[in-house]
Amino acid sequence: MKNKFLLLGIALVSLTACKTASSPQLANVKTQKNISINNELKNDEEFVKFIEPYKQKLDREMNQKISHTNVDLTKQGDNSNLGNLLADYTLEGGDVWTKANLKQTVDAALINIGGIRTTIGKGDIMLKNVFEVMPFENELIIVKMRGADLPGLFEYYAKTQVNNPVSQLYIETKDGQLTKSLINGKTVEPNKDYYIATSDYLALGGDNMKFFSKGEAIPTGVKLRDLYIEYFKKNPEIVPTSDVRLNFIGKK
Repeated sequence: MKNKFLLLGIALVSLTACKTASSPQLANVKTQKNISINNELKNDEEFVKFIEPYKQKLDREMNQKISHTNVDLTKQGDNSNLGNLLADYTLEGGDVWTKANLKQTVDAALINIGGIRTTIGKGDIMLKNVFEVMPFENELIIVKMRGADLPGLFEYYAKTQVNNPVSQLYIETKDGQLTKSLINGKTVEPNKDYYIATSDYLALGGDNMKFFSKGEAIPTGVKLRDLYIEYFKKNPEIVPTSDVRLNFIGKK
């Protein structure tokens, strides 16, 4: 806490002190003693007193229970329980928005494992846990894609063998070659339009997901973290699924 206050103060002083000189004035340069940032430094008591009410309010909000789990929710493995859970929430939330605004249904969802920053231990799930898992301000995006363009999505998984979580997708490979691909339990129809829920980061080609560029990205204005919080609150007891969605046979 002390270090945070000091760093904030140093940043403010630095910003106000940064001015561009018209010409160098080396004669005015003075050496300064380095300040070691450690626990021996004293807090600015007035600053601490000023922010304390806000800190207490934030602590109360962040420590409120929003759900519970009897198992650890982790991001490990090709079909991680936390990854599958958040992919399902992305699909469900995306489907609600799409039905209301586009009169369509979401066929699948895809998120990136790198966007899940940590795990959730078994026990009570606090609001702060969701902020730790998803610290980014990513937006829910619906990408409308033609079936003929979806092979790029499946080939991406066959090539990378990365455990980016999916919902209502089944991707099977053997020795790096695609052997089976299903969307919502069915084979892809080339002339059909499909709606995929994802994040703005991925819709814009993040994690090298260039296949999304062939579709139409539709913004929702919904923050993924807010969506996850909503669904955790709707489910007082989290029972994650263990179904296989990514089946990389012979993965090295």
